[in-house]
Amino acid sequence: MTPSTTPTARRQRLGTELRRLRERAGLTATQASKLLGGNQARISNIEAGRYGVSADRVRTLACHYDCPDQDLVDALAAMTGERRRGWWEEYRETLSSGLLDLAELEHHGTALRTAHTSGLPGLLQTTDHARAVFRQVVPELAPPEIEHRMSFRIKRQAVLYQDAPTPYRAVVHEAALRMRFGGRDVARAQLHHLLAMGEREHITILVIPFDADGYPGSGQPIYYVHGPVPQLDTVQLDQSHGIALLDAEAQLDKYRRILDRLEHLALTPAASSDFIHTIAKHL
Repeated sequence: MTPSTTPTARRQRLGTELRRLRERAGLTATQASKLLGGNQARISNIEAGRYGVSADRVRTLACHYDCPDQDLVDALAAMTGERRRGWWEEYRETLSSGLLDLAELEHHGTALRTAHTSGLPGLLQTTDHARAVFRQVVPELAPPEIEHRMSFRIKRQAVLYQDAPTPYRAVVHEAALRMRFGGRDVARAQLHHLLAMGEREHITILVIPFDADGYPGSGQPIYYVHGPVPQLDTVQLDQSHGIALLDAEAQLDKYRRILDRLEHLALTPAASSDFIHTIAKHL
């Protein structure tokens, strides 16, 4: 079997979870490889996401690792079944792997949660607003690059419009609502778009006003993607050097708690809608 030079985020996560199960069982890669009648390199390549693995083999490994969580085993086995290339793969040569990983996570996510302080969530941005944001990127993007990123952004947003849309909850600080990317008209249209999106049954938009009592966390955008079981959740953070994906149990617990606290501080959905309407009215 030829190893993959560009393993997908999904395959890498499967390998990571198999490694965690092996380590909890107290087995080395060499010991685990003997259970499959192979060599250590095969286990190492599977755990690194370089080799694909069948659902039957996942179940066999989980059995050898004495994993008691059948829901987790079933979820891991299901991660082996997709053979088609995702739409994001057409951007493999032109966009960062972090952006592609994010699109793949959204595609497979069972629910999405996010919190933003100085910018609006990408899945809720209008094309004019997003284009204005991309024009602020440093170093400056050429017009064709901006449009390329726009097409990628629009395709990502499909998870909110498909026949079975993904549940989505967004906490947005008042500061983000008052940013005027693209000027007054673009900003007003963006706020009206938020109001319309918030009326969709699967979308919840919560606003934290300036006069809220505190703000937990560092203020950086948080994006929490739920998997089929809690162990397969992922947190995405925007950092100066690019996108960071976190999946350790302690990290997931930390950001779940931060998001819970942010939602507790925020206005109700109805009050948030009124708040956004008021800002839009006075632009």
